[in-house]
Amino acid sequence: MPVNAKIKYFLDKMKEIPQMPLDKVSPEDYRKRENRGLDFQQPKEQVHDVEDKLLSLDGRDLPIRIYTPEGLAPYPALVFFHGGGWVIGSLESHDSICRTLANTSGCKVISVGYRLAPENKFPAAVNDAYDSLVRIASEHKEYEIDPARIAVGGDSAGGNLAAVACIMSKERRGPSIIHQLLIYPSTGYEEEPPSMQENGEGYLLTGEIMQWFRSHYFNRDEEINDPYASPILYHDLSGLPPASIFTAEYDPLRDVGKAYAEKLRASGVPVFYKNYSGLIHGYANFAPVVPEAKMALEEAALELHHAVTNIK
Repeated sequence: MPVNAKIKYFLDKMKEIPQMPLDKVSPEDYRKRENRGLDFQQPKEQVHDVEDKLLSLDGRDLPIRIYTPEGLAPYPALVFFHGGGWVIGSLESHDSICRTLANTSGCKVISVGYRLAPENKFPAAVNDAYDSLVRIASEHKEYEIDPARIAVGGDSAGGNLAAVACIMSKERRGPSIIHQLLIYPSTGYEEEPPSMQENGEGYLLTGEIMQWFRSHYFNRDEEINDPYASPILYHDLSGLPPASIFTAEYDPLRDVGKAYAEKLRASGVPVFYKNYSGLIHGYANFAPVVPEAKMALEEAALELHHAVTNIK
């Protein structure tokens, strides 16, 4: 299937804009560009209640945004980590995504503003993801959530953090996680898959941009082989929470997410996997303006709803 027509129009317009070489672009410049793009977002879904707070962890406070849908407490919960290559992204950049996830899944969504690189390099974001999960689970009464129905999730780099948080929780006998929702996740690879070459140019996320993100996130190149950076390299994925993994046809990370789904299944973990034809990396951010992207995001939310309501 060709690239979705509305997304192709966006990509074609992007090509018309002169781009500064990435080696001349600082993280601050990239974030400012992202913030300017947010000014043009479409109207967002209304959610019953949206509240900003600070989550106090050892030595730092993280901003969080809590989305409470219609319903009665205690709610099932999704602790959500935004994408952005661990360098960009924010509570605001993924606000529309979290609104859809909350309304469609019935979960109270708690979006975590973890520390970004290069100001805070690996494994700062990993520690923030796990520590925030632990703190939220321990304070479940305050958040009016059901401790037996806590899921984690995220897109792209946020999917990476969600997957690693599950591994850390298994290792450390931390909070019980009912489900992991991974949307086009960056989970690492043992051998570079075909999608990296097939989709490495022209579809928003490029091989060059991924290398730029890695250069700012990692202290040393070898850290990419750490299982907390590439969870597919973890030695024993058995016993992890059931997963829903979603990928896109024109995404360099397409085969990465598929390989992680296959390795989880081979380790005995129940997995729902779906690849969306015609879509690109980051499609969830297109949901307000691209019906096919909205349907894909809502399907992810429905899988989450089934996971937190069909408890055996």
